[in-house]
Amino acid sequence: MDAPPPSLDALRIHRAPLDTKSSPRRPWWLWVLLLLLAAAGAAWFILRAQRIIVQTAEVTLQSTASGAADRTLLNASGYVTTRLEATVSSKVTGKVSEILVEEGMSVGKGQLLARLDDSNVTAGLRLAQAQLASAQLNLAETQPMVNYTQAELDRLSAINSPRAVSRSEVAKAEADSLAQTAKLARQQADILVAQRQVEDWTQQLDDTLIRAPFAGVVTTKDSQPGEMISPMSSGGFTRTGICTLVDMASLEIEVDVGESFINRVKAKQPVEATLDAYPDWKIPAKVTTIIPTADRQKATVKVRVAFDQLDPRILPQMGVKVAFLSDQPAPSPTPTRSLSIPKTAVQKSGTREIAWVVKDGRVERRAITLIHSSASQVTLTAGLSAGETVILNPPATLHEGASVTVKSPR
Repeated sequence: MDAPPPSLDALRIHRAPLDTKSSPRRPWWLWVLLLLLAAAGAAWFILRAQRIIVQTAEVTLQSTASGAADRTLLNASGYVTTRLEATVSSKVTGKVSEILVEEGMSVGKGQLLARLDDSNVTAGLRLAQAQLASAQLNLAETQPMVNYTQAELDRLSAINSPRAVSRSEVAKAEADSLAQTAKLARQQADILVAQRQVEDWTQQLDDTLIRAPFAGVVTTKDSQPGEMISPMSSGGFTRTGICTLVDMASLEIEVDVGESFINRVKAKQPVEATLDAYPDWKIPAKVTTIIPTADRQKATVKVRVAFDQLDPRILPQMGVKVAFLSDQPAPSPTPTRSLSIPKTAVQKSGTREIAWVVKDGRVERRAITLIHSSASQVTLTAGLSAGETVILNPPATLHEGASVTVKSPR
């Protein structure tokens, strides 16, 4: 007889009931993470407690005297100009055959600058000289005839007998003497004309030699050999100048002063000039002329200022700033104080400069304000106090509150 099929209860899996009072087991990686964090914290505390060896310097106090700027009555700007400047040209139109100067060359008064083609002028001068020689020969031929006719007239006039000498013979001798004398006078006038023609051609020949009208320096060279030059402009086919000559001894400053401030300027007033090219060079000068007219377009008055002493660094057309000073004595200098630290103590942090100060063996971070920097020192006005100690060449590991050990200098 077959056995009955098992019931469904016999197929169920019986599970032990969970113990709700026991705590769940934590994963192993969580324990590893906690150990790493603990190790990192311990290392941080150890490194923080470790002292950093640094070199330091003391913040020093500097005293400077000021007060010269208090004499300034007015500031203005202008340009270096020259009272004597010329574009040297020729008196006649001609072709340039030779240029004897270059830019920057110093020349003396009357020195030869250029030559023009003189072939035509030389030919004209030779012709005038030949005509003068011919006139002189004619005069030499006429002079004996004048002497002869005069002597003949004197001889006939001395004979009193009308039978020996007729009146017509005397009249003829007198006419011959007058004619020869007139011919002599005309030939003498011809010689004078020939001499004037020689002088004229000689002057034209000299005009082909272009000379310096005054001593100075050549600033521009305006023509070249082979070009035509003329005292007047003739379009684009001729030049009007050989070079530009400047008398460096006549350099001065031209300044436009506003009408509202011209009452602060007077003749012989002391001036301090500063060239844009040399901003640290203060040049003493004085007012020479106040032009007695105003520019109504700009509402300014032109003032000329002369340098007390010229210098080769001063060049025409340089920009210059001038300070018109008071005639009164300068006030007593007022001392101003500023702090100074080595340049190696300054560190850049973003857009600010900072310095690290050592106080009681700990480091403090200070933001500082610089006003001047040199090759080795910097001057500042805020952020530090005199006598404090700053760290030189701060290491990258330096941080706020770090302990440091000051290394004594060797």
